[in-house]
Amino acid sequence: MNKKKNLLRHLQTLLIIAIVFGAVLICADIGLFFIDTNAGLIILGVIFIYFGIFISSYALERKKVLQQFIDFASEYGRLNQQMLKEHIVPYTLLDETGRITWMNDAFMDYMNVPEDYTKSVTNIIPVITREVLEKMGPYYEVETEVNGMTFLVQIKRFDLEKFADRAGSGEEVGFGGFLYGMHLLDRTKLYEYIRALDETQLVVGLVYIDNYEEVLDSVETVKRSMITALIDRRINKYLESADGIARKIEKDKYYIIFKKKYLPKLQEDKFSLISDIHSINAGEGATVTLSIGIGYNPDSYGATMEYARMAIELALGRGGDQAVVKEPNKISYYGGSVKTVEKSTRVKARVKAHALREIIQSRDNVVIMGHKISDVDSFGAAIGVYKACEVLNKPAHIVINEITNSVRSMIDKFLGQEGYPDDMFYTSADAVENVTANTAVVVVDVNKPSYCECAEILSMTKTVVVLDHHRQSEEAIENPVLYYVEAYASSTCEMVAEILQYFDESIKLKNHEADCLYAGIIIDTNNFTSKAGVRTFEAAAYLRRCGADVNRVRKMFRNDISAYKAKAEVVRNAELYNGFAISVCDPDHVDSPTIVAAQSANELLNIIGVKASVVLTEHNNIIYISARSMDEVNVSKLMERMGGGGHGNTAGAQLAGCTMEDAILRIKSVIDEMIREGEA
Repeated sequence: MNKKKNLLRHLQTLLIIAIVFGAVLICADIGLFFIDTNAGLIILGVIFIYFGIFISSYALERKKVLQQFIDFASEYGRLNQQMLKEHIVPYTLLDETGRITWMNDAFMDYMNVPEDYTKSVTNIIPVITREVLEKMGPYYEVETEVNGMTFLVQIKRFDLEKFADRAGSGEEVGFGGFLYGMHLLDRTKLYEYIRALDETQLVVGLVYIDNYEEVLDSVETVKRSMITALIDRRINKYLESADGIARKIEKDKYYIIFKKKYLPKLQEDKFSLISDIHSINAGEGATVTLSIGIGYNPDSYGATMEYARMAIELALGRGGDQAVVKEPNKISYYGGSVKTVEKSTRVKARVKAHALREIIQSRDNVVIMGHKISDVDSFGAAIGVYKACEVLNKPAHIVINEITNSVRSMIDKFLGQEGYPDDMFYTSADAVENVTANTAVVVVDVNKPSYCECAEILSMTKTVVVLDHHRQSEEAIENPVLYYVEAYASSTCEMVAEILQYFDESIKLKNHEADCLYAGIIIDTNNFTSKAGVRTFEAAAYLRRCGADVNRVRKMFRNDISAYKAKAEVVRNAELYNGFAISVCDPDHVDSPTIVAAQSANELLNIIGVKASVVLTEHNNIIYISARSMDEVNVSKLMERMGGGGHGNTAGAQLAGCTMEDAILRIKSVIDEMIREGEA
């Protein structure tokens, strides 16, 4: 329309020029009359002829020219419309209600609708509704799938008040309203190429045989090469199904590579290599287990390798016999159902003991802390580390905020007693005030920063040591200088007792100090009936030699009558759900409800038909969950899905911001989910 107006202006200009030229001739002719009358008459005749020809030509050709303009404009409009109709990009016009008023051929083909289709666009593109059109601004776009194809839908709103005019005059018509122009960009192929490129990315993995030395020691010498060959064959055969390769980098370690498109398949079968390797007959009582760490990071191969290294460390820290897949936004766990087997060698304990000694010697002071609501194992391990610092004449302090009944009798052996400073025990406020960059922070019986007594001090020093026996999870203490987490150990007290034997020959535990460590082993093994291995008894024997007394330890564990009544109520009100005994411990009239809940969970295992027990209690507006099992169920997996963690047959979790009823429903839901997946 604007081009048409411009053309008319040009024609009007030409007419004005012709008229002005005629006027100039008339003026010149008037002047000529004063000079020569005859010449003036001749020129006047020429002017009359000029205007006669001009007027007659204008009258005769005006209609023809205008008709040609109209024909050209109409043809030009039809050409534009035809080009838009045959354009390869799907395009349609919608009215204010979303009804289709016009569409081109490509839109009809893509949406598979006839030319006379005038229904609402919502019928074929559900995401475009009348409400969307009413709320959108001048421009809107959304990505959606239609007929198995992916489209980027772009909509432009046109204000009819601005574009409509009367007969091309430019005057506003005044009826208002909107018209929506919508076109579709087909992104199906683009995403197919992106997906194909992503699927060809390399995934890196590390496979470690957990108990290589133990397995070979359990078979005859002539069979050892055969066992090794069988393991090699199983690993390579498994990788062939994923079009991958496996290369042995050490006698018990493999490096594997495969394409990312096979990762979902391996995850779907839960890395069946883990269970398949168990079938290798390695002698009586010996089961071959391996750990798999898979890493994938699209940023770089170096980052992918680092993820694989972190994944294998996580798998080993959780006790082995499992696969861990680490991706940029998540960590997945598979396997881990076989009971972890303790290592027969204590070389690692000796190495860690020497490393801990060097760390403590190089620092000004040491702060030791366990988890919130300290228990016997946490406190006993802290006392063992405190003794190690004392031998090296390094000031040491134990962070403990709340003294529960379970540790009160032990703490009384140190508070105000000769040989122990008044500031032996810190609160969190004391720790924050006294920790410096040259302080060593030793964390015992916990590896999650959120569960520590004082998580703030972890960032106040670069020297952090972690000693724990719980399975690792994605939440971990960052950049510790010494990380000693052994899931096969019965307790942290067992690990600390081993370290003390290699720490210094002159170290001598006092009777009540040995009692604290011995008590931690007793509690976490439930009187040596759970998770007690050869090294557990060796550590207990060492503590007995140091003066630990069973009767004194038993007196530490005596409860008052209210605690016994509370435990009896927990057992009486227990609900049996798919082999899980679920109950609630009433925190009223009990000094340490979390301890009573843990003891009650152990009691419930004595009931026939109970595979595992879960006891909940509320303390300081947080619901604490204690889970226990014999050997049929790995309750640490149950608690990990609840946001907690544990140690195979002993686990726990904490829930905030929910009611007890909601917590129980959530536990039942997770139990059902584990049963469906074959995990329980």
